[in-house]
Amino acid sequence: MNELHLETSPYLLQHANNPVHWKAWNEKSLAEAKATNKLIIISIGYSACHWCHVMEHESFENEEVAAVMNAHFVNIKIDREERPDIDAVYMKAVQVMTGQGGWPMNVVTLPDGRPIWGGTYFRKNDWINSLEKLQEIYTQNPQTIFEYAQQLHEGLQSLSVIPKIDSPIDLNSDRLEKLVEKWQKSFDWDFGGMARAPKFMMPTNYEFLLRYGYQTQNQSLLDFTNLTLTKMAYGGLFDTLDGGFSRYSVDMKWHVPHFEKMLYDNGQLVSLYANAHKLTQNQLYKEVIEKTLTFVEKEWLASEGSFYSALDADSLNAKNHLEEGAFYVWNKEELQELLGEDFNLFSKVFNINEFGHWEHGNYVLIQNQSLEQIAEKQNIAIETLAQKKKTWEQKLYSEREKRSKPRLDDKCLTSWNAIMGKGFVEAYKALGNPKYLDIALQNADFIIKNLWSAEGHLFRTYKNGKATINAYLEDYAHVIQGFIGLYEATLDEHWLQNAKQLTDYSFDHFYDEKAAFFSFTSKTDEALITVHFEVEDNVIPAANSVMASNLFRLGIYFNHSYYENIAEQMVQNIIPTIDYPSAFSNWLNVMLNYSEQNKELAICGEKAFDYLAQINQQYLPNIIIAGTNIDSKLPFLENRFVEKQTLFYLCQNKTCDISTTDFQQIINKITLNS
Repeated sequence: MNELHLETSPYLLQHANNPVHWKAWNEKSLAEAKATNKLIIISIGYSACHWCHVMEHESFENEEVAAVMNAHFVNIKIDREERPDIDAVYMKAVQVMTGQGGWPMNVVTLPDGRPIWGGTYFRKNDWINSLEKLQEIYTQNPQTIFEYAQQLHEGLQSLSVIPKIDSPIDLNSDRLEKLVEKWQKSFDWDFGGMARAPKFMMPTNYEFLLRYGYQTQNQSLLDFTNLTLTKMAYGGLFDTLDGGFSRYSVDMKWHVPHFEKMLYDNGQLVSLYANAHKLTQNQLYKEVIEKTLTFVEKEWLASEGSFYSALDADSLNAKNHLEEGAFYVWNKEELQELLGEDFNLFSKVFNINEFGHWEHGNYVLIQNQSLEQIAEKQNIAIETLAQKKKTWEQKLYSEREKRSKPRLDDKCLTSWNAIMGKGFVEAYKALGNPKYLDIALQNADFIIKNLWSAEGHLFRTYKNGKATINAYLEDYAHVIQGFIGLYEATLDEHWLQNAKQLTDYSFDHFYDEKAAFFSFTSKTDEALITVHFEVEDNVIPAANSVMASNLFRLGIYFNHSYYENIAEQMVQNIIPTIDYPSAFSNWLNVMLNYSEQNKELAICGEKAFDYLAQINQQYLPNIIIAGTNIDSKLPFLENRFVEKQTLFYLCQNKTCDISTTDFQQIINKITLNS
């Protein structure tokens, strides 16, 4: 029988009525496979995945398919967002076997979990034929399968080993310069991003390029980053009516998105646009931040302070059928009716023409010119056009709200919550809106109360008032980073103490001294077929690169040489392995911490908060900030507070300048372009 009705994951519950006898991943299911000597089908997806829904409808809802699966296999369905550990291991296997990966992901394994065959989306007949052939081989010639499984298993284990560097590497700018030169060959100078489709946003790529361009005063890199952020904001990828970004664009110009909206994308992009706004004061970036956070608060912020995970790509169309993008697209006739005499001008702004046409008479709103350019060409005041744009968006938003909304994935994931919380913090630092800090603090309190156990470990997921699944390194890394961000915004040292407590727990339960990295899964969890060390930065940065960044900062705050040494060792191990810099951009960002431009600033005194707010509004990625308005025992601040004065201490490599009360002098020293 199908056992998924016992689960809380929205994705698993979507499959609870399939005729396939689905089971969840647990000891009972795995024991059954061994006891019956049956092959296992592991099918992995997530609630907002369009092609997962397609394969469900074509195959998993089909009685003929179910008969084959139920007769010969133990069928296990997995939500990749709940179990990224299982997903990572089997994704690596699928990539080795087929040269590519993606979701839905479907793998057939031996009863002990070792993979023997797999791929992504399969059509119904191909799926049936493949399963029947595998079962036939397993019955008639099992030795062939056992030998292949062993070879693949050995290959997967070898992939998880990263050589440890014993002799120090010079983390100099020449190495970075060569990597960036190679990377630039892939830049799309027409629409930004990489010159390929589909186009993923990869926020850590542009966080690095923004910082590297700023620190090296490379105007070309800064121009490219700003081009990318502008074109992403103009494209259909960004929901200009309601805020928020979709997961990726299927084309080169950021026009037609894969329409699902994910919490982790939007959290990172808010942080990125906040940093870019600090540097450029670009009002478009401010608009993106404000619209996105309004959307997140309205659609994803729960009353308890947690954030929901995603909105589906599919929604019900006018014929009451699920259709990708149905909620978001417009046809010309309805736009003409809604906008009346303004339609022609609207069409100039949002390209209701060949450039903006998607398919079947549907348009996805996209800009390709600034409002200033359009206003000049149309001989209209920019203020008038900007107000019209705002009115149009409000009108279309009100109309769109009458449509059937995309399905909500209402589980709460720890790491994604921390990423979004950090987005609110960075927006607060950039724009000064206290509401953003309030929401971030509310979310952090939720994590502490509901996702941090009395035994010291975090949980991965929360739904219906219950926290479940032991957390992964990704969760610890992002919560620690989020707590550090809250300290930078509030100077409340209890956030640093919380970050340190979770860091020490991570060392006890995740750190592998032999590998010199943190494993993705806790030592207290049941071992999978191979250990996984997440080191490649993807749409979410690698858990190990985030930990390296955390250790670098905490090492300074707590004068903790062990943290500092481990962080440097991790960077030393990774840098020689980098071939494609885009897949290691957060590591490159950590590497920049070792440049001559990196410094620390302590602000101690009664006006510390006033000066902190001013500094936080500037783009200073190479400065680590600390401060206090009382006597502090934090090692970096100890013995630096003097009554009735506000003193600034600028430090580098554990050496500090003589303290000063001159704020402008400090600003001149820490601002690279001054």
